[in-house]
Amino acid sequence: MITVRPTRMEVWWVVGAGAVLSITAIVAVSFGAVDLDIGSVVVSIMDRFSFVEIDSGFTAQQEAILWEIRIPRVVLAGLVGATLALAGGAYQGSFRNPLADPYLLGVAAGAGLGATLAIAYAPGTTMWPVDPLPLFAFSGGLMGVALTYVVGYSVRAGRTSVTLILGGVAVAAFLTAAQTYLLQREAETLRQVYAWILGRLSTVGWSEVLLILPYVVVTGIVVIAGRRRLDVLSVGDEEAHALGVDAPRVRLVMVLAATLGTAAAVSVAGLIGFVGIIVPHAVRIVFGTSYRVLLPLSIFYGAAFLIIADLIARTIVAPAELPIGVVTAFLGAPFFAFVLRSSRGAGV
Repeated sequence: MITVRPTRMEVWWVVGAGAVLSITAIVAVSFGAVDLDIGSVVVSIMDRFSFVEIDSGFTAQQEAILWEIRIPRVVLAGLVGATLALAGGAYQGSFRNPLADPYLLGVAAGAGLGATLAIAYAPGTTMWPVDPLPLFAFSGGLMGVALTYVVGYSVRAGRTSVTLILGGVAVAAFLTAAQTYLLQREAETLRQVYAWILGRLSTVGWSEVLLILPYVVVTGIVVIAGRRRLDVLSVGDEEAHALGVDAPRVRLVMVLAATLGTAAAVSVAGLIGFVGIIVPHAVRIVFGTSYRVLLPLSIFYGAAFLIIADLIARTIVAPAELPIGVVTAFLGAPFFAFVLRSSRGAGV
């Protein structure tokens, strides 16, 4: 059973989370198809970000592996993990449900349809100013949520979390059916679409990081700024209204911000599941239920979690790679069962 713990953020909690993320990132950039000495990795990083020139001892090839392949991939994994964990926490607070995740309102189905359209029908990337796959997936994710709001708010019951969730179920079913139809017509794209659905963090440098960074920053600012209002929402819409909080408006802002970041993350990484459930709930168990604490810490631990998952994905069957979504599913399915059981025990 989950108990409420202190709502004030302790400095050592943030320091500890930052240390966990830093150690995880350094280990992740050091291991792979070509292992790099951890001490030399630290020296190389210090050389780039300090005013003192330090020789890491790496060859030009090792430096290229570190700065053009490993670090961009680890940074991308950290951004995606942090965004999905933060979005999961925002969704859970908005809908007062610890089982809510960033794909609740049709983001996954919309992004999947967009990715399928890009793979099946978009011209080669040389004819586009940007890669069409992330663009189509991002647009599809936003379209899915927009349709969910149209359906959910057209119901006579009004703007409640229940109608939005039911609207998301209906929209996701429709968009998934459309995707299945396209896959049947374009069978040669099935393998590519399936690989994207399972999630991947392959990079060609820093382009993917720069692509999603603005959306991640906007999502982080909006969600963190509204974390106190999520605490008020936890007592119920009527009680929140009595305390001067417009629950539907807060829910709309938080869901839209979380969806923006989720769509950006999905556009470059595919459909990576369970991060938005595992991380916020684990933080909730250890540090308490207040969103003033849960959301900032979810950023650190979400980044660390996906970095670890990506490290496992690219080393466990080396030189081949597992789809990162397979790794998060292996870790997340048992945890999901634990969350379900503890939630039922807590009467959620």
